[in-house]
Amino acid sequence: MAAVKRVLIVGGGAAGWLTAAYLAATLTRHRRDIEIRLVESPEIGILGVGEGTFPSIRGTLSAIGLSEAAFMQGANATFKQGVLFANWVRPKGAGGRDAYFHPFNAPSARPGGPELVPYWVTGAAGPERPLAQAVTLQATVAEAFRGPKRASDPDWVGPMNYAFHFDAVRFAAYLREEAKRLGVAHLQATVDRVELDETGAVAQVHTRELGPLGADLFVDCTGFRSALIGEALGAPFREVRDVLFADRAVAIQVPYPRPDSPIAPYTLSTAHEAGWTWDIGLTERRGVGYVYSSAHTDDGRAEAVLRDYIGPAAEPLSARQLRFRLGFRERQWIRNCVAVGLSGGFLEPLESSGIGMIEAAIYLIAHLFPHDGDMEPVARLFNSQMTARYARIVDFLKMHYCLSQRPEPFWRDNAAAASIPDSLADQLRMWRARPPHRLDFVADLEMYPPSSWQFVLYGMEFQTDPSGLAGGFGDTATARWEFDTLADVSRRALADLPDHRALVQSKHAERVAA
Repeated sequence: MAAVKRVLIVGGGAAGWLTAAYLAATLTRHRRDIEIRLVESPEIGILGVGEGTFPSIRGTLSAIGLSEAAFMQGANATFKQGVLFANWVRPKGAGGRDAYFHPFNAPSARPGGPELVPYWVTGAAGPERPLAQAVTLQATVAEAFRGPKRASDPDWVGPMNYAFHFDAVRFAAYLREEAKRLGVAHLQATVDRVELDETGAVAQVHTRELGPLGADLFVDCTGFRSALIGEALGAPFREVRDVLFADRAVAIQVPYPRPDSPIAPYTLSTAHEAGWTWDIGLTERRGVGYVYSSAHTDDGRAEAVLRDYIGPAAEPLSARQLRFRLGFRERQWIRNCVAVGLSGGFLEPLESSGIGMIEAAIYLIAHLFPHDGDMEPVARLFNSQMTARYARIVDFLKMHYCLSQRPEPFWRDNAAAASIPDSLADQLRMWRARPPHRLDFVADLEMYPPSSWQFVLYGMEFQTDPSGLAGGFGDTATARWEFDTLADVSRRALADLPDHRALVQSKHAERVAA
């Protein structure tokens, strides 16, 4: 077997350029003989209306060697500290709490102190304190529109755990320049045909402008088209439409009414009759979209719901329609071809799994890289890990929907037992008697940590019977002291952390000065 020296990434966008930059930073650092090229068509635009990310993105961008200020200015990025879910449990005005927060901070865990979530379940925090406010500082900080860090804090770290919102088109353009700086060759050409060799591997791709392009390893970043792994190599696609119903979106970019309008440091996700809206704050505008089920509403009604949500500001603005194929390739690495991004799968934008799965794929490619050319064992491991990750994300996303008490057909269908995967149903049965625990999860196969499951589970007002927990958690006095201390420290954190817009502007100014 010949050593793998030539890598060709087919397709640009966030998936292609993030792959190119990461592989260039991690592989060519140790092997100067590896050549990385990316070919993209100048005729194909980027599918992007604004992106949310998960905190893992900080490690990815740091590994590439980027500065935080340069990235934020280049991608028009703002900070994200979690997701605020509005009207997911019940419709607006139906009584009860109408929102909950999924923060990125894990529950506070003082060395030697008690685990707080079980004590919250038993009522030690008090009946009116939501889980995120009781066990973290972040809910209070984010809901006050504070940033997750101070301007003087080092790159990629701060008192609060955080990710980013960014403009997808600007993000890809910024990464393109960084990847080229790292030595990636940028080829502009349209791929018309994929040629296989006698073994069924990809021999070369034929382009309209540059003719045939060969490589030892091909990375398919062609989006929903999946030109290599799907069309040419025939990787089966596992539909999840029977579990996740939201298969379309309509999006509008909404300018702020004033240049100094506050920027929310979280994604606002609001439930509606047949889906939910995302509301993402960038520096000059909000990215707003309605994700919905085509089986439960039509495109015209969906756009009307979105415009009603935005209000009068939407009247002169144009909307963009998007369609999703929900699911993932059962084999995402076949012979000498591996899929990254939409070509491998897509599960809808809820909880920002799209960018997260790009990160997971490029981590595996870089660290399992078949230097000696023996791709079969690497492909088997890659496929098993990626399909397991997708399956776990399906369960996590479904949990948001199936616990809702909303009466509309979309939500009733989501709560129907037949639409809930057995793996999730088993977990929910166990969690009736105890909270989720880290032993319920296989860390290397999970995108979302146990705390994320806890915040969503109890934010959706899931009921765990605390009677079986009382005897095993006997340090109630200490737990109450922890809850009271966290509430006090949360108030002090508001004075210590800056306004979110002010922090973003300082980061952008830092880049300009540099």
